[in-house]
Amino acid sequence: MTDEQKVEEPASGSEPSQTPLEKALADGASYYEQLLRLKAEFENFRKRTDRERPEYIRLGRAETILKFLPLYDLLQSAHEQIKAQHSESELAKGMEGIFKEFQKIFAGEGVSVMDPVGKPYDALKHEVLGTVEKEDAAEDTVVDVLQSGYQLGDRVLRTAKVRVARRKK
Repeated sequence: MTDEQKVEEPASGSEPSQTPLEKALADGASYYEQLLRLKAEFENFRKRTDRERPEYIRLGRAETILKFLPLYDLLQSAHEQIKAQHSESELAKGMEGIFKEFQKIFAGEGVSVMDPVGKPYDALKHEVLGTVEKEDAAEDTVVDVLQSGYQLGDRVLRTAKVRVARRKK
């Protein structure tokens, strides 16, 4: 056998060596598969963020509204005192305008005031601050609201602080 006729045979147990062209083609195919996977992952990420964006916006609105509720409570208390003492004054009329604007904003954002009086106690919506002995009310029925509770759609923003009925023993 001449040198030209000799064919390189791989060593036993090892794979045949790749030519540079074969190696480049294999690397190219591997890179292409990685690119397709990355593209699919990015599409999934984009779709997920598009689905989650409204929820993040809603949570941000809820947090902002929740920060204004203590101010609203203070204004409401002041308004009640002004109405009791000076019901026809300009200040009372101005406060009335402020509350109409608050109501418009709350309605626009989907915020509603809970009205738990006469309804059964619900631990997810009410915080019990006391009990009242009553014969004519069912056990664990809300009889008095000490601080209003608010909901944003079906989500509770702030629980209502209430007193519930207890039967006399």
